[in-house]
Amino acid sequence: MFKSGDVVKVLLPNVVNTGYDYRLNAPADLGTFVECRVMNRPYIGVVWGLADSGLPDDKIKSVVRVLDAKLSVTDLQWIKRMSDWTLMTPGAVLKLIINIPDAFSPPRYEQLYSFDFDAKIKMTDARQAIADAFASNDNDAMSVNDIVNIAHVSQSVVRTMVKNGTLLPTDSRVVEKENRFVHTYRDMGTVKLNDEQSAAAAQIGDAIARGGFSVFLLDGITGSGKTQVYFDSVLRAYNAGKSVLLMMPEIALTAQFMSRFESRFGAPPVVWHSNLTATRRREIWRGVLSGEIRVVVGTRSALFLPWQDLGLIVVDEEHDTSYKQEDMGNYHARDMAILRASLAKFPVVLASATPSAETLENVATGKYHGLKLTSRFGGATLPKIETIDLRENRPEPYQTSMDENAPQNAGALSVPLCDAIRETLNNHQQVMLFINRRGFAPIVQCKKCGWTATCPDCSVGMTYHKRIGKMLCHMCGHTEPIPSACPNCGNEVSTRGVGIEKIQEEIMARFPSARTALVSSDTIASRQSLERIVSKMESGEIDIIIGTQILAKGHHFPNLTLVGVVDADMGLFGTDFRAAEHTFQQLFQVAGRAGRGEYPGHVLLQTYQPDHPVINAICVGNRDEFMKMDMDGRRSAKMPPYGQLIAVVVEGNKENILQKYCADLASVAPKINGGRIMGPVPAQIYQVRNWYRMRFLISGDVRAMLQPIVVGWIARVKQPTNIRVKIDVNPVNFM
Repeated sequence: MFKSGDVVKVLLPNVVNTGYDYRLNAPADLGTFVECRVMNRPYIGVVWGLADSGLPDDKIKSVVRVLDAKLSVTDLQWIKRMSDWTLMTPGAVLKLIINIPDAFSPPRYEQLYSFDFDAKIKMTDARQAIADAFASNDNDAMSVNDIVNIAHVSQSVVRTMVKNGTLLPTDSRVVEKENRFVHTYRDMGTVKLNDEQSAAAAQIGDAIARGGFSVFLLDGITGSGKTQVYFDSVLRAYNAGKSVLLMMPEIALTAQFMSRFESRFGAPPVVWHSNLTATRRREIWRGVLSGEIRVVVGTRSALFLPWQDLGLIVVDEEHDTSYKQEDMGNYHARDMAILRASLAKFPVVLASATPSAETLENVATGKYHGLKLTSRFGGATLPKIETIDLRENRPEPYQTSMDENAPQNAGALSVPLCDAIRETLNNHQQVMLFINRRGFAPIVQCKKCGWTATCPDCSVGMTYHKRIGKMLCHMCGHTEPIPSACPNCGNEVSTRGVGIEKIQEEIMARFPSARTALVSSDTIASRQSLERIVSKMESGEIDIIIGTQILAKGHHFPNLTLVGVVDADMGLFGTDFRAAEHTFQQLFQVAGRAGRGEYPGHVLLQTYQPDHPVINAICVGNRDEFMKMDMDGRRSAKMPPYGQLIAVVVEGNKENILQKYCADLASVAPKINGGRIMGPVPAQIYQVRNWYRMRFLISGDVRAMLQPIVVGWIARVKQPTNIRVKIDVNPVNFM
């Protein structure tokens, strides 16, 4: 305990160094939140330790106030260890925790609005996005900024809806009231676990009762009931008085999950993600800090809530790359959750039907406990998985016009797949078509000279989106109309390649009476819009659902019996050493959507590589043999999990300065015992938003301490002001 008048070091969010010295005006412990001023700007920081600046007393400012809340010493250790591993500054890690600017401020006065759902107005896409934003937040009153940030619309759209009376002015300030998110949970007795599930749940339960750090891999085939097993663990930890975090890769997964949770526990979960109003985020953050909110379902950012007495973390779909954060610092939420549990001494449950190579290796070496679920819950059978060899079954062209003389379009769906779709529809069952490519066509090109449409700000091609009638850059969001003629030679421009919009066009031409729906990040603007589609699938209002990887994750459609993968080869031949693993995981998860109800499922993979090890492993269901082969290759190459990688991406808005800085870095690159520094080379995507990118890759064996070497190396060269250096420990994205 520090006394009033003591000088302490205060860690501030996003500050590059390890804090500033301040004089306390009230007693405080390590980790106590304090309000300070830096350059006359207010900050909330935490007491980090003893002062060490050596400044004279008259130069040391006092804190503005000492707050009645704190992080534990274990939390401070976690911040430090996470900083050491990821090479984020401690202040950048603290920023992830103190991410509510007005968490300790009194309610601010600002005009709030509610949505009049009875208003009779024409619903454009932007207006529907606003309606969805209010619906997904239970029609909580929102400020203009809330509406813009959550619905991703312009302020002019909001102002128009205020003028026409669809948005109604309500209270003029945020009113503090009893926290709406404090719930009491109990077992409603709605689920009876089978023997396999009960055995797994008992092992996790014993670990919760014992206390101490442990990690369990809940390794179950799709549809095996992993959710109900970890629900059992959640209730055991909750009943023991502990707080529980249930992490999910994307909040879209909660569409059906919410009802399952409430059915099992008698109350809804508290959900944390980026699309919450500022008021709701503040309320939940403060509820977690006070210990009133003890169970949260959330994306990776939920790990950084100010948890009190955290006693269990569940990481669902632990293999999913969405857990890797790449824009506000580079960290892997799964790994940082395990680090937090190891310091605070409580169990972690990792759940997946396709565990990551890193997790499987940790089970093999005894660091983690493996729990297997080998049969589908409720008696459902695994789908039959077959390939369609596109070398022998080339798709036939189709017409979008009834005129026989109209031009034909190149098809993407083979005859065997179309026959299977027809049979499924005739049986009044549902179809899912999967292709992980947004838009209508990924290439816009001149037929004569070969000119290709590329983004003016990024070194990537523009994708044609027929739904909006424009070309779109998937890196920066830049849009342009499709040119009427080639800007290079004036000849005709055409589109090439296949995206989900083109698949929908082909389906509508071949099966005109089928009811279709598209699911991608372009069409699903909110959790509410995804829930509408899920509801329509469950009620039988959709015959064929077409989508990207969003469809691969966690959805349960009992009447869905046919899954068609339009291009199973996509991703097989990437430069990333994890390409085969990620493709296997994605296709296996997609295949797992079929036959989860009373009718058996059928999966058809269109491929030019039917003998490829990934395709073969999916068809015969031999995941373990495939992963062993893949990991043997990594062991030979000393790639993770048998080695370490650190990527250093250097970005500059002037190529000559970027090249010189990288050359200077290369000239002082140290020798590494058991490793090496490779590069610099242009990044695979060299230009993004008019910033040019170069890349170094540092490799080493699993015992090499690469982080201090990298820090010391980069510190040897003065960094120009218009250069950005991003360090990514064990990168997932190699673009």
